[in-house]
Amino acid sequence: MAKPKRIFVAGHRGMVGSALVRNLNALGDCEIMTRSRSEINLLDQAQVNAFFEAGQIDQVYLAAAKGGGIHANNTYPASFIYENLMIEANIIHAAHSNDVQQLLFLGSSCIYPKLADQPMREDALLSGTLEPTNEPYAIAKIAGIKLCESYSRQYGRDYRSIMPTNLYGPNDNFHPENSHVLPALLLRFHEAARRGDEVVTVWGSGKPMREFLHVDDMADASIFVMNLDADTYVANTNPMLSHINVGTGQDCTIRELAESIAKVTNFQGRIEFDTTKPDGTPRKLLDVDLLRRLGWQSSIKLEQGLRQTYDWFLEHQGDLRLRNLAI
Repeated sequence: MAKPKRIFVAGHRGMVGSALVRNLNALGDCEIMTRSRSEINLLDQAQVNAFFEAGQIDQVYLAAAKGGGIHANNTYPASFIYENLMIEANIIHAAHSNDVQQLLFLGSSCIYPKLADQPMREDALLSGTLEPTNEPYAIAKIAGIKLCESYSRQYGRDYRSIMPTNLYGPNDNFHPENSHVLPALLLRFHEAARRGDEVVTVWGSGKPMREFLHVDDMADASIFVMNLDADTYVANTNPMLSHINVGTGQDCTIRELAESIAKVTNFQGRIEFDTTKPDGTPRKLLDVDLLRRLGWQSSIKLEQGLRQTYDWFLEHQGDLRLRNLAI
């Protein structure tokens, strides 16, 4: 029998990393390696390299990152650019130095220009000005793509990148200030419904459009892209434009999202919009034609995913409070 692959999932306790572990475990043909922050500091190059030296790793899923919503990006720009650059540089270089041939870097749709044509194709990268509220994070993610491409070009590595749209699901960050829009709204509507509030106020005009992908779909797509035949991957990408978009191909307004979340949480009051707060990018819809041509598409619809995520939230409220992810 063939020896099972040893797969390192960096960031296994996060939403994306934990979904990758769930999906990889379901396949049952690999040995999954994980390390907590107390075991390895991904910002420390020496620690990361020592781990790879001892690991005999076959594949790496690079899901570790510092992330957050508009408030967090505006408040901690230096932290976002520094920590993400260091994490990806340390892991990608250590993987190469220790002869790991396969690596998948997970980026973000914020890499695309603020006013990119919709839906956003892979070749929109570096074609315009980024959204100012998350520029440091976006630049770090762009650097991750270029690190993968550069090690592949110079050393013949098979380092790939995928760019997911807005993700949600189990193990999301439900902090009332530092989370992304979907978990932040889910928490706010949950608390309002529990208190019997008459009004929930949502940041911005409600007009911006966003695409949302359940994290289990994201994990499934990640494994699909990682295991694509190398000739197929190379034939469908470009050495200096090698990333692949991952999304649903459908979006909705923030108003529509808020209304859906109100329904899921059984909030009976009215929704108001605070237009003094920033909207962010007017629209963020990914063009996913390339991934569909390669043979993958999403399967979890938004309302189904929202209900699953809310059920998980209700089950883990106590844990979330202990982890300071929610009040």
